Amino acid sequence: MIGLWHRPMKRRDFIKYSTLAPLAAAFPSGAFTMPTPSTQPTLQGTDAVTLFIAGDVMTGRGIDQILPHPGSPRIFEPYCRSARDYVRLAERTNGPIPRPVDFAYIWGDALALLDEAAPDVRIINLETAVTRRGEPWPRKGIQYRMHPDNIPCLSTAAIDCCVLANNHVLDWGYAGFEETLTSLSRSGLTSVGAGPDKTAAQTPAVYDLPGRGRVLVFAWGLPSSGIPAAWAATARKPGVNLLPDLAESAIRDVTEAVAAHRQAGDLVVVSLHWGGNWGYPIPDEHRRFAQGLIDAAAVDLVHGHSSHHPLGIEVYRGKPVIYGCGDLIDDYEGITGHEEFRIDLALLYLVTLERDTGDLRQLEMIPMQRRKFRLNRTVRNDSDWMRKVLDRESRPLGARVERVENDTLQLRWG
Repeated sequence: MIGLWHRPMKRRDFIKYSTLAPLAAAFPSGAFTMPTPSTQPTLQGTDAVTLFIAGDVMTGRGIDQILPHPGSPRIFEPYCRSARDYVRLAERTNGPIPRPVDFAYIWGDALALLDEAAPDVRIINLETAVTRRGEPWPRKGIQYRMHPDNIPCLSTAAIDCCVLANNHVLDWGYAGFEETLTSLSRSGLTSVGAGPDKTAAQTPAVYDLPGRGRVLVFAWGLPSSGIPAAWAATARKPGVNLLPDLAESAIRDVTEAVAAHRQAGDLVVVSLHWGGNWGYPIPDEHRRFAQGLIDAAAVDLVHGHSSHHPLGIEVYRGKPVIYGCGDLIDDYEGITGHEEFRIDLALLYLVTLERDTGDLRQLEMIPMQRRKFRLNRTVRNDSDWMRKVLDRESRPLGARVERVENDTLQLRWG
């Protein structure tokens, strides 16, 4: 954090049954980019599954204020009392932001890129409460929330799974948390990692892929990310699926939870909100824990988040471990103090796994830049900067990062 079936047709399905030109014309200038035909062979088919994963998607506070249904701007930060201040800061840095924007605006160029990639499941860490209710959690300092009527900003990107095991989902107390769960459910969005009790919080999101089995998404949070211990869900209390630490007992707990739901042929994703916001070093206990999940629970993808910038990537026994995806959407534009991390840059992660083994076939990352609260394709210099940093941080983990067509980054390993 930083201070100062009867589901609606998904956007990718809409595009499939319509032409792109009228869709582009429906958006404000610059808010929709026609996709460039890819010259790379598609990896999708009956023998592979592609997942889009992202780190923190924070659509509250300043982002909420520019959307069609802004909630109350009042916030309770030590030095800031209005969410509109974050809009003003961003505008002072990069120029005016239109208001209100349409729901697609914040995704910018990412929408066409995701539609072109057509991942089977789209997973984000939703780092905001979705509520008009509740009171700020005492002595927490930073609280994020988005008005429930702005949820279409998620469905317009065809998000399938919202991870809630994070340190902001109860920012507005249990009343705000209850409305968050209800709002997401009513909108057809699946949430995981938090719930009305521990059993619900630990239950995975399940996605059936016709002819290719299922994808199971589990989520846990760790105190190291700033989740208060009081937020832990219990048999009688709502809250977050919280692991108190990364001891061997935690590996056993995750292994038992996975075994209780896994069926033959399932692909398993474990999403973890862990660690601090800044710095590239990966704690040894994070590596031991991730590798332990692959060894003991046969996890196919470890999806880490909490860091505001991307971290190094490892492939362990054929399984990808993304220790920190970095933020994708936030309102931190113009905030100073961490310039060396380039927090204006973000990544779209496209992870393709073998259907039968769950082994990694390909991991592509598309660099984006946040500007005026919108995701834009990066220029070459920024893509090169991101490649160099990711390569530097991944090489000690046995992987490297190369630039391929259209400034896309690709992981190499082995």
